[in-house]
Parts: sequence; C-alpha cells; structure tokens
Amino acid sequence: QVQLEESGGGLVQAGASLRLSCAASGLTFRLYTMGWFRQAPGKEREFVAVVSRSGDSTRYADSVKGRFTISRDNAKNTAYLHLNSLKPEDTAIYSCAACSGATMAQFPAQYNYWGQGTQVTVSS
Repeated sequence: QVQLEESGGGLVQAGASLRLSCAASGLTFRLYTMGWFRQAPGKEREFVAVVSRSGDSTRYADSVKGRFTISRDNAKNTAYLHLNSLKPEDTAIYSCAACSGATMAQFPAQYNYWGQGTQVTVSS
C-alpha cells in the first residue's frame, strides 16, 4: 500500500520559512517524479514545484520561483519543500504527489499517488 505523509506545516508570520517533508512508503521512490501542489480555500489545486527522479532537475510555479526550493533524498524516501519569504497568499493546504516515470508533471491528473496534505497558514 502506497503512502505519502506530509509534515512540517504550521502557522507563521509573513517573511518566515518552513520546511515541508513528504515521507513515502510502499513504492520504489527513486522511480517516481515528486511534486508539490497547494489548494487555498475556494480555489482550485495548483502546481507548486516538481523534482525529477534523480533530484537534479526542478520546475516551479512562477508565484513561488526564487522563494521555494524542492528537493529529495532517495536514500530516505523523502521529498522536501523549503518555503522562504512566506506571504499571506501562500496560505493553503500543501500536498505531495508521486508520478510514475520521468515526466516533470505539472498537472494533478498526471500523478498516481497523493498525500493527505499539511496546512500552511501565513499571517500578515
């Protein structure tokens, strides 16, 4: 049974940083592209970032480019999302997802497995 478990969310002030983790089990982690998405209240789920299977290639949404960093540790079966210079508009539930294969997927439908998500709230 595949499980993706996010952690690291919380309530922070604008300008602060957080590190989200996504621990994977039940799959051969190194064979999956890993992505992060977020969903704010009343809005659709949106792409945040994706990291290749080896970790040497990344893509970001324009809204987070230069502030967020995605990475992975295949030895620990864990993906990370470092959130810096947080803004109130970053408030959302952040979810990690696994996509089988090498595609740097940016659409939710391309992903095979999802975590439950972790809440990030940024106060002004």
